[in-house]
Amino acid sequence: MEKWKTLSSEYLFRRPWLTVRKDRLQLPDGRVHDEYYVLEYPTWVNVIAITRDGRFVMVRQYRHGLDDIFTELVAGVAEEGEEPLQAGRRELMEETGYGNGWWELLTVICGNPGSTNNLTYCFIARDVEPVGERHLDATEDIEVCLLSRDEVYGMLLEDRVKQALMAAPLWKYFALER
Repeated sequence: MEKWKTLSSEYLFRRPWLTVRKDRLQLPDGRVHDEYYVLEYPTWVNVIAITRDGRFVMVRQYRHGLDDIFTELVAGVAEEGEEPLQAGRRELMEETGYGNGWWELLTVICGNPGSTNNLTYCFIARDVEPVGERHLDATEDIEVCLLSRDEVYGMLLEDRVKQALMAAPLWKYFALER
């Protein structure tokens, strides 16, 4: 198995949250794929945040793509030059006002390596506590929720966690924390 060779790249669309690139690729056997599209995104992070008393710090927000309200992990984008752990800590503080605790990287995943170029760093933050005021972006409308372990596990079993990049680390967490 060999990597494909990029013959040319053209940017079709560039915005802060979405960049579309069209590549012309050559396969190892010489065939050429004239139109291969890649969605470029910055590094993403998400956080399984758990308080000292075992409550999961999650957020509820409207998601326009599916036109519904979802309960999710704290998540966001790493700013340019920001390490994923630093981004996770910042996102948790900004969205919920929680911080501190013991942090570890649980897994690094990709939403679709066939068409996207970024990774999502998934952290567990244990023993988090309220440490300050939330600082939401102008376009964020977020409600903080504290859920029990059983409530979060039930959401997974009932397919209520729709964001795959959040469901995957939650499933891993529950598999490891039996």
